Amino acid sequence: MSARRFRPSYALAVVVVAAVAVSATVVTPVSAAPVTFPAIPEFDTDFYLPPDAVVAAAAPGEIIAARPVDLATLNLIPTQVDAWQLSYRSNNGRGEPIPAVTTVITPRGAASAPLPLLSVQMAEDSLAAYCAPSYVMRQGAIPWPLTGAVTSGVQFLEVQAALAQGWAVSVPDHQGPNNAFAAGPVAGRITLDGIRAAESFAPMGLSGVDTKVGMSGYSGGAIATGHAAELAGTYAPELSIVGATEGGTPAELAALVNNANNALGSGIVAAGIIGASREDPDLARFVDEHIDPAGRALFAAKDNLCVGYTSALLPFLNLKGFLRTEGDPLEQPVVKKSLDALNLGGTTPTMPVYVYHSNPDWLVPVGPVNGMVDAYCSRPGANVTYTRDHFSEHLSLEVIAFPSAVLWMRDRFAGVPVEPGCRTADVGSMALDERTYPVWVDAVGEIVAGLFGKPIGG
Repeated sequence: MSARRFRPSYALAVVVVAAVAVSATVVTPVSAAPVTFPAIPEFDTDFYLPPDAVVAAAAPGEIIAARPVDLATLNLIPTQVDAWQLSYRSNNGRGEPIPAVTTVITPRGAASAPLPLLSVQMAEDSLAAYCAPSYVMRQGAIPWPLTGAVTSGVQFLEVQAALAQGWAVSVPDHQGPNNAFAAGPVAGRITLDGIRAAESFAPMGLSGVDTKVGMSGYSGGAIATGHAAELAGTYAPELSIVGATEGGTPAELAALVNNANNALGSGIVAAGIIGASREDPDLARFVDEHIDPAGRALFAAKDNLCVGYTSALLPFLNLKGFLRTEGDPLEQPVVKKSLDALNLGGTTPTMPVYVYHSNPDWLVPVGPVNGMVDAYCSRPGANVTYTRDHFSEHLSLEVIAFPSAVLWMRDRFAGVPVEPGCRTADVGSMALDERTYPVWVDAVGEIVAGLFGKPIGG
């Protein structure tokens, strides 16, 4: 098995020190149960990295271990939901068995009728296991503002908004045991196998393969969602996936590199190169053979950092200039083959898809997304709704468009049919869609009430 075993680093040492500091200073409310401090995944290997033979003996999506967990907003304020972590078998992009983990959640006090399941792929965009959603959401974990896992920390509020709809939720650690940010094929498989695991986990109370399933992700989470949508028809055809929503989609990694070169986004895109190489030995070998000393030092500094720090570390860099090649390194055969395998658009999803993107997105260019949608719609059976927002940018669109994605998914779970075919809409701002305002009000109200002890979505 090719899983990259978690390894110690200076960044991890800092995290351990922070864990000790947090455990010494957190004060629990008088009436609350004592807070336990979960082990950092790098040291929780019995659960996160079960023996290779055990993983290989399981079927994709088969549960290896399960445990209840407590979740908390800002890692301190208990979230009134029922939650478990599932360790299960998945496959990497080469079809080899790997261990995977998902956090499955249901509203506390939910109706007895089987719930729909939304698989939420967070934009982890990081290079270490302590940045993964399964740790970032836990009560007593090192607070994500300290670790730099800002995207997963903030997107936990979106998970709570989904629970407020009365849905069950699966949140996979879709980067896998290699923490392979941007490696879409493995992320898609981990996502689909996480759905399989959730459906077979009796305490969730789902109706097995008859469960209505949706998938959702933004930015780095859209990488996993998009690949899962394209893979579902062949990799997990038994799943009843009724729709997928994705926004800020990195449909072409080479385009991200070109867009970020010498620009603000070079820090996070460099992390994507590191992550992608962890799942591709040929790409890793090419980078190792051609990177110059400055690039090697930069990549080493970014290794094992969460998104907040790796994004902020040395932006506006000439990424391609670190690779000593004749001509554009992205045109080298090894690199081109590796990055082309990560592109979206090669297979049209078998379920309806809702795509939304900022037209002036400064980090993820819109051109490849247009190309992805065109490729989908060039084939029979495509069902794509595509909205381009002209007055947002990459970060703001996630917040602006999330209620629209919830409304769209709510209709899919309710069995409302989507008009067959493809449709593209250009709008000034998705924030002006008045239909989404009640979603904001209801979700915020539920989350705020949850901060004061009310069960969310019950």
